[in-house]
Amino acid sequence: MDSPTLSDFDLHLFAEGRHWHIYNVLGAHVCNSRGTEGVRFAVWAPHAREVSVVGDFNAWRSGTHTMSPHDSTGVWSCFVPGIGSGNLYKFSITTETGQQLLKTDPYGQAFELRPATAAIVTERGHFCWSDGDWLARRGRWNWQESPISIYEVHAASWRHHGSGRWLTYRELADQLVPYVLELGFTHIELLPVTEHPLDESWGYQTTGYYAPTSRFGTPDDFRCLVDQCHQHNIGVILDWVPGHFPTDEHALARFDGSALYEHEDPRQGRHQDWGTLIYNYGRHEVRNFLIGSALFWLDAFHIDGLRVDAVASMLYLNYSRKEGEWLPNIHGGNENLEAIDFLRELNRVCQSRFPGTVVCAEESTSWPQVTRPPEIGGLGFNLKWNMGWMHDTLEYLQQDPVYRQYHHDKLTFGLVYAFTENFLLPLSHDEVVHGKGSLINKMTGDEWQQRASLRLLLTYMYSYPGAKLLFMGGEFGQRREWSEARELDWSLLASPEHQALKRLVQDLNGLYRREVSLHGDCFRPRGFEWIDCHDSPQSVISFLRTAKGQATVIVVNFTPMPRHNYRIGLPHGGTWREIFNSDSEYYGGSNLGNPLPMLADKQPWMNRNWSLELTLPPLGAIILRPAQ
Repeated sequence: MDSPTLSDFDLHLFAEGRHWHIYNVLGAHVCNSRGTEGVRFAVWAPHAREVSVVGDFNAWRSGTHTMSPHDSTGVWSCFVPGIGSGNLYKFSITTETGQQLLKTDPYGQAFELRPATAAIVTERGHFCWSDGDWLARRGRWNWQESPISIYEVHAASWRHHGSGRWLTYRELADQLVPYVLELGFTHIELLPVTEHPLDESWGYQTTGYYAPTSRFGTPDDFRCLVDQCHQHNIGVILDWVPGHFPTDEHALARFDGSALYEHEDPRQGRHQDWGTLIYNYGRHEVRNFLIGSALFWLDAFHIDGLRVDAVASMLYLNYSRKEGEWLPNIHGGNENLEAIDFLRELNRVCQSRFPGTVVCAEESTSWPQVTRPPEIGGLGFNLKWNMGWMHDTLEYLQQDPVYRQYHHDKLTFGLVYAFTENFLLPLSHDEVVHGKGSLINKMTGDEWQQRASLRLLLTYMYSYPGAKLLFMGGEFGQRREWSEARELDWSLLASPEHQALKRLVQDLNGLYRREVSLHGDCFRPRGFEWIDCHDSPQSVISFLRTAKGQATVIVVNFTPMPRHNYRIGLPHGGTWREIFNSDSEYYGGSNLGNPLPMLADKQPWMNRNWSLELTLPPLGAIILRPAQ
């Protein structure tokens, strides 16, 4: 149980920006003061003239429970007896100019259901976790040589209750976990479930950095979802947004009447694209607030990783700005030096305090060494979204097959930089909204060709170097563009064609997890070799994946023309067999392929001593390995 007073050491660490358990200090905490049960409230508001806590326990009257300042730290606190878990509260702040503000708690660990905005006093420590074995294994996990296959989910629109409402966290535990287990993904990634006021923001305009949104239940309900995932060996990654925050009056904006969390100058402190504010990463207490939030999710909710949104917007002072709309750094450059230091510290602290967790960067530029250690100039992330691969591949597949031969470099260029970072291949929510169409509707041709192309794309992704991510609905060929306001079109699974696509994803996940050659050296150049990347006239590529002495050969035909007697070079002789074919009738294809074991010919081809003639299915990908 927390002490009713704040220690000087706590305040000192916070002022330095290095209090990694700040969520146990600031905010609202149930405690005992001289035998009296109550709640200690603490808030950082250095430019306030007066602060008091208001709530349902004092009829929301300002001045009833005044808070006291702690020297020069800017922290105010008080103890309110006789209240506890479940009480609603806010902070009433009198600014230096006498303005009265009513603000919710930046460190609040639970909130009312929107549009209400009060924080809720909540206690930790009562949930009975059952994931000890998972956490122990995670601490020993070698993620760089393990399969990472992520199912990206927006909790409000994955599936609705029969009444039309959202599923609760506990209902998601009952329905989402078995579904992901059936599909074979290793992880779920949740679009932000941090508290946010606007449904249409999908959670990316966060106001409650320490609270799961009340839309789906309580913090313990969310713990139940994570615990169920872990009991079924599914990791949970949280989309986390330290790059910007909304201007809502009840939240962080001008919190104590000053630009406390943001910059005063809009050239530094406002994102023009999103109408949001930018954190002042050079301020110790702001960095502590953000890193404390990251650690809180890893600690209090056993989250297995964070996906940091919009990293590019943090790194560049001139991000989406014209000349004259931004201020250079002290060296005259466009790099946000404070944000760089913040990201390095975030990654160091998270990975050292919670071994086995991963921090992923959505970074859309060619910033160097995003996934390399800070000690050698990197940012220290574990993984980086490979936006280049995603854009090039989708742009290529949107070409008419007749013209793809002129865009062959879209397939090959990615291997020039594929191992400069630890890449994750994202077919994410961003690609199926705002008029971009669903994943299957991006594919050209008639309905059969679209399904074949989607099967090809998914097989290509699972065999290409890097971790994998697929947004919900892509696994069964969702036709309508995604909307946060409705559930996925589950009725499509009544169709054999959509069931077949789902089976394809199940089998790809199984193959990816079983075949060490497909995941064992995903981030090292030694795990990939081109067999032939030059056959642009026929729009065919072939490559070799290897790890720990095992090998698989992948051949992809990007045209609707079958290729008979297509010869490829092999790394060695012996018998080879086809272990996966995206054109199998089991997945809704034409069933053209190589069903029988094949003995390699002692005929040099493609600079290799052995070769084999294959039948390549239309708009199909096949995977071969030596017969065992």
